[in-house]
Amino acid sequence: MINVITELSKYVILTLMIVYTFHCFYMVWRQDEEEKRELLHQQLTMIFFIDFTAFLVIYLKSMDFRVILFYIEMMIFFAAIQILYRIIYQNASLLLLNNMCMLLSVGFIMLCRLSLPSATKQLLIVAAGSAVSLVIPVMIRKMKFLKDLTWAYAGIGIVLLAAVLVLASTSYGAKLSLMGIQPSEVIKITFVFFMASLLCTKVDFRKVVLATIVAVIHVGILVLSRDLGSAVIFFVTYLVLIYVATRNPSYLFLGLGGGCVGSVIAYHLFGHVRQRVSAWKDPMAVYQNEGYQIVQSLFAIGTGGWFGMGLCQGSPEKIPVVKNDFIFSAICEELGGIFAICLILVCTSFFLMIVTIALKIRNPFYKLIALGLGTEYAFQVFLTIGGATKFIPMTGVTLPLVSYGGSSVMCTILMLAIIQGLYILREDEDEQIETQRKETIERRGKRATPERKRNRQTP
Repeated sequence: MINVITELSKYVILTLMIVYTFHCFYMVWRQDEEEKRELLHQQLTMIFFIDFTAFLVIYLKSMDFRVILFYIEMMIFFAAIQILYRIIYQNASLLLLNNMCMLLSVGFIMLCRLSLPSATKQLLIVAAGSAVSLVIPVMIRKMKFLKDLTWAYAGIGIVLLAAVLVLASTSYGAKLSLMGIQPSEVIKITFVFFMASLLCTKVDFRKVVLATIVAVIHVGILVLSRDLGSAVIFFVTYLVLIYVATRNPSYLFLGLGGGCVGSVIAYHLFGHVRQRVSAWKDPMAVYQNEGYQIVQSLFAIGTGGWFGMGLCQGSPEKIPVVKNDFIFSAICEELGGIFAICLILVCTSFFLMIVTIALKIRNPFYKLIALGLGTEYAFQVFLTIGGATKFIPMTGVTLPLVSYGGSSVMCTILMLAIIQGLYILREDEDEQIETQRKETIERRGKRATPERKRNRQTP
């Protein structure tokens, strides 16, 4: 009976995920606010049934009562964050909030299936990050001096990265964390704020040089620390913001050329880089060593097929570091390739929403922040999924909101809170423009009224 429930559950979860994904894109084209609200409520219902079905299967397979307790705690958290956002920020983007809850749900399902203690720890970190994030939007609205802290952002980033390089111990071939915290995740935010603050006013060659110097220092320290994934994310974000601020394609091409040269130099200087490239080129040739991880990932993806093995039916634990770098492979194995494609589309919807918000914001400082944070999010998703599927060499970054990792999930939630603040700012700008338009019409109407009276009185 349990096997029947497990087999049916994967089709129920898959169907709900497909419909949820369709709603993410369908709402972009709809203008009817009442219909949007109804679709948002339907999305919450689908998240609830996906979680209920998945955790029911995990409990039936494990018969561990702690799974039920975790499920209750998780649902309380989701209910709290949905209610609080609706009370505190009535102009917030509920689709952005729903997508965050969906990605967190997928992560909690897989973490609970792989390691319940890790899932419990992740939930505590997510709850703490969400509590902090509730004050971020109002800070974005009220703290107008943020654009004036240009060199404070640069200094914080460089000092923290240098501390990691000097003091951190090596883990999986790279220096990543201090006292259990990965500063590069926080510096993703400060780096975007630095670039936006420097480039939000008139951009000349001097500012481009200053931005390049600071970016080279950030990326250089990360390369020396062998945190290659973060180094690539910082570099791509730098290129995007320079191009958007200057509209000069020559800077983009020069940057890409410099990045290619830097990659070749890193390949020859660092054995760590050569190992990852070797595992990417032919993982079966080095299966017993550096290729083992990617081979197991490909086996898991292939085993899952289109519809997956079903929760608790696969063997994702055979993939090293599956909770962090290769959780996408575990999702493919147990929930299926179609579910994984829907997950990618939800992440794509996330990115497109951020870009849409950025394009509608008139303040150049906030516009660059939105584009920078959106670029970091999208490229991190690309690096994680690309590495797990052997599309690119593995870079060792996590899938935002889904993978296990306290610093990563905390900072991603804070990034999304900043985006919510920018979305609310955009709504405020629209309301202000509409108010000014109505006042202008009223003033014109008042001036026109005496003129019409005089015209009637003239014989």
